Amino acid sequence: MTPLLRIGTRGSPLALAQAHAARDALAAAHPELAAPEAMRIDVIKTTGDTVQDRPLSEIGGKGLFTREIDDAQTGGAIDIAVHSMKDVPTVLEDGLVLAAIMPREDPRDAFISVQYESLAALPAGAVIGSASLRRAAQILSRYPHLTVVNFRGNLQTRLRKLNEGVADATMLAMAGLNRLDMAHVATCPLSADEMLPAVAQGAVGITCRADDDRTLAWVAALDCPDSHTRVIAERAFLGRLDGSCRTPIAALAEWTQPGTLRFRGLIIRPEGSDPLATERTGLIPDRAAAEAMGADAAEDLIARAGDALPAYRGLVEHGGGL
Repeated sequence: MTPLLRIGTRGSPLALAQAHAARDALAAAHPELAAPEAMRIDVIKTTGDTVQDRPLSEIGGKGLFTREIDDAQTGGAIDIAVHSMKDVPTVLEDGLVLAAIMPREDPRDAFISVQYESLAALPAGAVIGSASLRRAAQILSRYPHLTVVNFRGNLQTRLRKLNEGVADATMLAMAGLNRLDMAHVATCPLSADEMLPAVAQGAVGITCRADDDRTLAWVAALDCPDSHTRVIAERAFLGRLDGSCRTPIAALAEWTQPGTLRFRGLIIRPEGSDPLATERTGLIPDRAAAEAMGADAAEDLIARAGDALPAYRGLVEHGGGL
């Protein structure tokens, strides 16, 4: 029997947890999707999953964890795709739309170590494993006495490497740990003041074909307006800075009270030098205003970087959800 809805996802434990959460939410919202055979989850392996022996910067920074899923979706093999939004390029493939952002999880990064209680407690020469240039650059900016090495793989792989002594510490997204019921693994969460998150970290998005009205109507029930608006502001910031230019970028939009959004953004050179930060707070009546806030923040940093902007070129965060 052909299912009514085919859901595409990567095959990591976190990606599958997110896909199952989306499936369960759809079943709860629509009686016609509640039967076990009404929906099917299809696992699609992406370039970012396949290539594990090289830094992300060597295999390209755009669509590493989405390209093959996009192809399956535009080709009609799947109907929706469930993504960690920090992996999704700011410009979607032709024919696809971002139909929903589910309620956002904790956007913070988590510090994890079997020996040390915090980043500040790491001694000179300590090694931190990370595949994220954003994390590495912020670490080196604040703690130049530390060493950062490439650390690829899903949550389970990174924890195994840590226990094997490959590094003294690592960092993962709190959102991923929470969704896998593994928050206890975190030694401590890092405040946004100490480690500004990746754009859209903690947000799960669902893409659909733009002309698939039935599926769009189903997925609309999963959209969280408050989370969606925050993600729009952050992605506008990233988009204006041009994510394909491979710049270590961090951003976080938060509601300080109903209707008032606080936005913080950062670009930093890959080696951790010359960070440029920006912040603004304002009333946001709609998503267009959120987009304008994010774009304006990016314009501020572009102007301040001036001719030095090329020196910030690196790799935009694409971390497979963690």
